Amino acid sequence: MTLEVLLIIAFGGALLTYIFGKISSRLRDIFAVVLSLVLVIMVGFLYGKPQKEVFYLGFLGFPLVLRANIFSWFFAIAISSLGALSVIFSLSYMEGKERLNFYYSMMLLVNAAMLGIVFAGDLLSFYIFWEIMSWSTFLLISYNRGRALSAGMKYILMSIVGSIAYLVGMLSLYSTYGTLNMSEISSYMASASHGYILFLLTLFGITFGIKNAVMPLHTWLPDAHSEAPSPFSSILSGILIKMGTYGFILMMYGIVGLKLLLSFTHGVFIFPYILSILGAITIIVPSFVAILQDDAKRLLAWSSIAQVGYIILGIGVGTNLGFVGGVFHFFNHAIFKALLFLAVGAVEYRAGTRNLNSLGGLVKKMPVTFIVVLIGACGLIGVPLANGFVSKWLIYKTLILNMHPFFAFAALVGTWGTILYSYKLIHNIFLGQLPEKYKDVEEAPVSMRIPTIILAALVVLFGILPGIPLKIINSIGTFFGYRSLGVNIWGISSETGVLNTVNIFAAILIAGIVIWIFFRMGARSKLVLQDDNYAAGAYIAKERYNYTVSFYDPLSRIFSIFLKKDMVDEFYGRVAQNIKELCSGVRKVYTGYVGNYVMYITLFLATLLVIGMMGWKLW
Repeated sequence: MTLEVLLIIAFGGALLTYIFGKISSRLRDIFAVVLSLVLVIMVGFLYGKPQKEVFYLGFLGFPLVLRANIFSWFFAIAISSLGALSVIFSLSYMEGKERLNFYYSMMLLVNAAMLGIVFAGDLLSFYIFWEIMSWSTFLLISYNRGRALSAGMKYILMSIVGSIAYLVGMLSLYSTYGTLNMSEISSYMASASHGYILFLLTLFGITFGIKNAVMPLHTWLPDAHSEAPSPFSSILSGILIKMGTYGFILMMYGIVGLKLLLSFTHGVFIFPYILSILGAITIIVPSFVAILQDDAKRLLAWSSIAQVGYIILGIGVGTNLGFVGGVFHFFNHAIFKALLFLAVGAVEYRAGTRNLNSLGGLVKKMPVTFIVVLIGACGLIGVPLANGFVSKWLIYKTLILNMHPFFAFAALVGTWGTILYSYKLIHNIFLGQLPEKYKDVEEAPVSMRIPTIILAALVVLFGILPGIPLKIINSIGTFFGYRSLGVNIWGISSETGVLNTVNIFAAILIAGIVIWIFFRMGARSKLVLQDDNYAAGAYIAKERYNYTVSFYDPLSRIFSIFLKKDMVDEFYGRVAQNIKELCSGVRKVYTGYVGNYVMYITLFLATLLVIGMMGWKLW
C-alpha cells in the first residue's frame, strides 16, 4: 500500500461522506465510522515500512513528495486513532443537529489534512496540507455560529500570520538552495550561516508556535476550544495543536539537524535555551489562569496550553532523555486531554451545561463518566500508574540532571496548578450536592462511553507498561541522531537510575490492600442524607449545601488582578483596533470622486516640483 493511496482514500472519503449524507444520514454515519477505522488499520500497516514517493510532478513546476518514517508514522497513528474515536463519539453527541453532512465531511477532511502534513516530504506539499487543515479547522470552530464565528475569525487570522511566515521561509529556502525537498535542504544546512538559521527558526517558530499555542501566540485557543463542538475539541486539543509540535521537531531536528542545533548560538541567542524559557512561561501562567475558569471546556483549553509547555520544555533542552520525555508527553497529552474533552462533552450532553458553578453531585448519575474523568485527571497531573507520570518524570529528570533548577521549578509549579484545576473540575461536576434539576440525568449513551473507556484504558496501560510507546519514541530519537536509551516494557534505564513501573505498581497495590484491610476492621459506615451536614455546629440549608460555587474564590481574589484578563490578548486587540482606525482613515482618502483624485495628483506633482527646485537651489 502506498502513501498516495492512503491519502486518496482519506480525502476522497471526506467528500463521499458529504455525498452519502444527501442520500441517507444512516449511510453517512456508517461510512464515516468505517472510513476512520480503515485509516487506522492502513496507517498501522505502515509501521516499520519507510517509503518515499513523488505523487505529483507538475504542480507549479515543483514535484510533490510523500515520505513515511518512524517519526511521521507515530504522529499518523495518533491522528487516525483519535479521529476515529471522535467520529464514533459524534454519533450520539451530534444527533439532531443541523448541517451534519458538512460536519462529518469537515471532521474527516481535517484528519486527512493532518495525515498529509506528517507524510509530506517537501515544503510545498506541507504548506498545501497545512492550509487545508487550517481552513477546515476554521469552519469547524465556527460550526455553532454566534460567538463561535468570532472565535473562528481569531483563529484563522492568527493562522494566516503563521502561514505568511511559513511562506516567506519556504520561498527563502527555495531562492537559496533551489529546492523544496526536505531531505535535500537538510543536507545544505551545514553550510548555512548562523544568521540565516536564526532567520529560518524565527519564521517557522512563528508558524508552529501559533498552531502549538505557545505563549504569547496562544490567544486563539481558549475561545476556539470553548466554542467548537466537543468531539472536535478533543481533536483540536488532542492532536491538531500538536501539528505545531510536529513542525518544531521537523524543523529543529529534521531540517536544521541535531548537531547544528545544539551548537547553534548567535550572540546572546541560544535557541534551545530560548525555546525552554518559552516552554516554562507557557507552563506557569496558563496553569493558574485555568483555575479561574468556570467553563469546563475553557478550563481544559487553558490546561492544554500549559501542557504544551511541558512538551516544548522537554524537546527544547536538547538531550536524548528530554526529547523522549517531550515526545512521550505529546502522545500522553493527546490521550488524556481527548478523554477529558469527550467526557465533558458527555456531561454537557446530559446536563445541558458545562458551567462548573451550576453542576455537582453527578457521580451517582454518571459513574462511568466520573471514573474516566478521574483517570484522565490522574494522567494530566502525573499520578503514578498513569501515563502522564512517566513522561513528566523523564522531563523532570532531564531538567535536574542538566542543571536547570529554574525550569524544573517552573514544571513543579505547573503541576501544583494542574492539581488545583483538576480537582476543581472533578469536584464541581461530580461531587457535592446534586441540584434538583439534575435528578433525572442518565449516563452517557454507549457510543459516547466507548471512546472514553478506550482512552481511559490507554492512560492506565501506558502508565503501567510505558515501554510500548517508549520503544517507538526511542527509535525516533535515534532517527534524529540521539543516543539510544535503555527502554524495556516496564520503563527506562540510564546511567543515573532506572524507572520501573512494575515496582511502583506493586507498592501501590500493597498499600491499597493495607488501607482496605484497615477500613474493613473499623466500624461500618452509616448512610445519611446528603444534606445532613453541619458547619461550625450550624445546620446548612439544603439549597445552600452545594459549596462548589466559586470554588477558588480566595485564590481568585489574590490572582485575578494579574490573571483574570489575558494581557497578550488585550495587546493584540489594541493592535487590531489601531489597524482598523488606520484603515478607516485611509479609506476616507478614496472618496470615489474623480475631482478629488485629480487634486491628489496635482498636489503630488507640485510637491515633486518644489523638491526639485529646492535641490537645484542647493546645488
